[in-house]
Amino acid sequence: MKIKLLFAILLGGVLSASAQNTVVDVAVSSKDHTTLVAAVKAADLVSALQSAGPFTVFAPVNDAFASLPKGTVESLLKPENKATLAKILTYHVVAGNLDAAAVVKAIQNGNGKVTVKTVSGGSLTASLENGKVILTDENGRTSTVVATDLKAGNGVVHVINNVVLPK
Repeated sequence: MKIKLLFAILLGGVLSASAQNTVVDVAVSSKDHTTLVAAVKAADLVSALQSAGPFTVFAPVNDAFASLPKGTVESLLKPENKATLAKILTYHVVAGNLDAAAVVKAIQNGNGKVTVKTVSGGSLTASLENGKVILTDENGRTSTVVATDLKAGNGVVHVINNVVLPK
């Protein structure tokens, strides 16, 4: 599957998207995801966000990008880093429509954790800690899901507080 075809990222904390909206519609109106929107544009993934899906998107907020080492975001937004940026962004996307209940059930069925394949080809491990879903990337970096089940017509978005990174 092409990365662009499957990438459906974005959306925002307090938004209540109707089922007719795509993740593109939701993202544009989210003040908490302006860095993500800029990154999606720089990676030429905007048109892919209108595909049918379904997708499960783990969308980092602006503060998540701001916490990366100084200069990282600016560097990734450069045209010569487009492929790397696309790989990072699609690492936040899983094929299928996994709402919060499905994620928690999969973790429970997996005896405390479940590993999912991302659109970029990597894997994320989800676990529960104090009632919150924690994602662990291939490098051991973690992110907490801070908002769940932001519905769009082509999938569901869960907001996360850190950027997860592929190997």
